Amino acid sequence: MTTRRYDVVIVGAGAGGGTMAARLVPLAAAGKKVLVLEQGPRFLDHDFTGRELDMAPALFADGGGFLTADGSMTLAFGQGYGGSTIVYTGTSLIAPERVIRRWNVPDLIHSDLAARSARYLGQNNVHLLPTDEINENNRLFVTGAAKAGYHAERFPLNLKGCRGSSLCNLGCPNAAKQGTHRVQLPAAERGGVEVVTRAEVRRLGEGRLEVRITPRPAGGKGTESEWAPGEYSVATDHVVLAGGSIGTSALLLRSGLAGLPVRVGHGFTAHPAFVLVAEHARPVENDVGHPKSFFLDRGEREGFVLETCMYFPFVTAKNLTGFGPDHARMMEAFPRLQMILVLACDRAVEGNRITINRSGKAVVHYGFTQTVRESLAAATRAAARIFFAAGAVRVHAPLADPPVIEARDQGRIDQLIAARHFLPGATSISSAHLMGGAGMGWSAADSVTDGFGRVHGRPWLRVADSSLFPDALEINPYLTIMALADRVADGLLADLKTN
Repeated sequence: MTTRRYDVVIVGAGAGGGTMAARLVPLAAAGKKVLVLEQGPRFLDHDFTGRELDMAPALFADGGGFLTADGSMTLAFGQGYGGSTIVYTGTSLIAPERVIRRWNVPDLIHSDLAARSARYLGQNNVHLLPTDEINENNRLFVTGAAKAGYHAERFPLNLKGCRGSSLCNLGCPNAAKQGTHRVQLPAAERGGVEVVTRAEVRRLGEGRLEVRITPRPAGGKGTESEWAPGEYSVATDHVVLAGGSIGTSALLLRSGLAGLPVRVGHGFTAHPAFVLVAEHARPVENDVGHPKSFFLDRGEREGFVLETCMYFPFVTAKNLTGFGPDHARMMEAFPRLQMILVLACDRAVEGNRITINRSGKAVVHYGFTQTVRESLAAATRAAARIFFAAGAVRVHAPLADPPVIEARDQGRIDQLIAARHFLPGATSISSAHLMGGAGMGWSAADSVTDGFGRVHGRPWLRVADSSLFPDALEINPYLTIMALADRVADGLLADLKTN
């Protein structure tokens, strides 16, 4: 086993890890050794082919098929240099003030979080897409929302040189999406921070990490690891966990640290989601242009958010209810489909948590509360109204009976779409917004970390990712993760300055 020593080790290279790495450049400049360990590979631009069945196994954990314990929900999270910022659509929203107040985390003030978020809006070139670059699927959403009595809002997007390939979820082939793999991580490496990919952290001990470097598989995407394959023991004074809600929680649990806060793995939330489609009489331009330019926020009033989206045939087919002729009929209409993504704003409840199995792999337990079921039904009814108002001839709604609603029946939406039709395991549910597991709070009795991401009772150990969230955020968590990581970095820099 090879032994190496660093002053600070960051585990994970996503939104949190990339932000931490960039903020710790002053340490590297001062001669400190800062290391980032990322389990996934470092992708090259030519690796992003845009082919659905080619990219999913390379970019996502379990090929995008990571399931909850009962198999009722698919969890999608990226693995690689940049983490999930490689595969999300670039939507960049500041956390709602009402949510931060509800979290009730000591010393966490919304105005401070908003100011930190604004810093990254600038760094990542976040802006509203010009009107002439908005595709028809998005225009139909705006038109339908207005006619149905809703107000659609514009998504700020972190793009530079977008060519409208609509391939955001498969990794941008044009280097346009300004995730941490394009901005913060390269800046950190230029500043002297070391990044090692294909590095799985097996266990975490007091001042030491057990790391396994795996070789690039034959025909696999990405580069070889920066270290030779094998087992490593990495000694360090400070560790920052940024492996995401699932990765951080699982590492803490399998490490078996004595006296670890009892809330590790608790408080998991996910924004359960599914894709709704509606057939129009004519083709709908959706595979050209950015897929996600507008959203409808009903989080505070009704517990859901609607977003414009574009998914490729495989994912679309998986989301459709039923089999046989009805399913085939809707898929044959793929060029004429308008799409809307439904997200329920769930809440942290006991029982929804992350554990590990005997081999140390994460197991996610998640049950759909009645509130979530009602939110999904309300969201489906709102989306159906928007579809029909935009001119759709029929809507596919998995929470309807029957699941295909013809235009002549749009006046019966409230009767046809109901929470009682939601059947876990039969309704295709997925999520990419994975939060909680190492939540912030007041003490080891009610949380895992303090308001600056320090694990209670472990001054050398910090967390800087979405697992910090003590409850759901209601929006895309990307920018909030960066803001919190920025805050965690402040605390670490201050501690190192005084030591």
